Amino acid sequence: MQAIRFLAAGTLLAASPAVAQDITPLLEARLRYEHVEQADLPLEADALVLRVRAGAMASSGPFSLLAEGQTLWAPVDDYNDGLHGPAMRPLVADPENFALYRAQAQYRSDALVLTAGRQRIALDDERFIGNVAFRANAQTFDAVRAEISPAKGLRADLSYAWSVRTIWGFEGAGARPQAVSGDKILANLSWASPVGKVTGFAYLLDQDEAALQEYRQSSQSYGLRLAGAQPVGGEWGLAYQLSHARQSDWRGNPNDYSARYWLADAALEGGGWRLGGGYELLGADNGAALTSFQTPLGTNFKFQGWSDKFLTTPLDGVQDLYLQGGLTLKAVGPAHGVGLQAAYHWYRSDRHDRPYGTELNLLASATFAHTLLSARYAHYEAQRFGSDADRFWLQIDWTL
Repeated sequence: MQAIRFLAAGTLLAASPAVAQDITPLLEARLRYEHVEQADLPLEADALVLRVRAGAMASSGPFSLLAEGQTLWAPVDDYNDGLHGPAMRPLVADPENFALYRAQAQYRSDALVLTAGRQRIALDDERFIGNVAFRANAQTFDAVRAEISPAKGLRADLSYAWSVRTIWGFEGAGARPQAVSGDKILANLSWASPVGKVTGFAYLLDQDEAALQEYRQSSQSYGLRLAGAQPVGGEWGLAYQLSHARQSDWRGNPNDYSARYWLADAALEGGGWRLGGGYELLGADNGAALTSFQTPLGTNFKFQGWSDKFLTTPLDGVQDLYLQGGLTLKAVGPAHGVGLQAAYHWYRSDRHDRPYGTELNLLASATFAHTLLSARYAHYEAQRFGSDADRFWLQIDWTL
């Protein structure tokens, strides 16, 4: 905590009153308990972690400087954090950490936003490029980024990142490194059309670390995406997403492969209700390891269930057919933004179309002033992939 206070104070002192017009303190905390039972392991996992982020943003006109530090402490650490074991317990990917979370300079106008330094980057639904915000350490990018809006409805989002700071923290090493170097080019071009936002994207990821699957996570992905909503009568509307992409090897990747991605999702929304479903495919090529469609920089927890069975796409790919529903209430007593969600997934392989398993996800959340409370549950029932697992979370998020 001392280093975080020093970081915040340093930002305030660097922005003298003659230069900075506004100084905004940044402070947030998360306390989370996670319990995991996994059929193929003899012991359960119990993790209680406290994360605190603190810093400040100094701004003057269109310019700003931001610095934010982070510390993560696990007062209950009966879990495998991915770095220290024990391997007899299930993985909870929240190792203790102490780090500079963000440090960026930014210029902002109506037509142009330029950001340089360690920053968050989250594109579209975060399937390909995301912040991995659910994990306590999250993911940030050492990058330069330009967000350009040349005309109404048109937007270009272009980034070059030379390093990605992973969720494994300052002790990360080997196949779970602290950071992944290499040239990463993120190009996202969108148009707000009458039927929804149409986006073309190209993501070139040079994962230049030999210990990280011997460069086998380096890839180039090109695709199109449509996301929109249309009224269907009364207070009800239809929200939809369609996406397709092709991926192949890039740079030092020794594999020679090509894999496809498909997403089709639709939901009826009205009166606080959301009812829908979809289909997502991360395809396979020849069945060799890491020749299926991979998303190493995506927020993968958001997709294919919360049991974390498919964070790395299996060698035969994965199909996910799912139904989901939810209810959001504006206020219940002192709580606002009260939400209930449920989803059910059927997983199969792409090659050979074999059943993998099924999964149930449940979530309840509510906000009280600056505090968000949530309870989450995931149950995976294995058929021909992985093992049965149950995960349960209780979480408190507080933001200044």
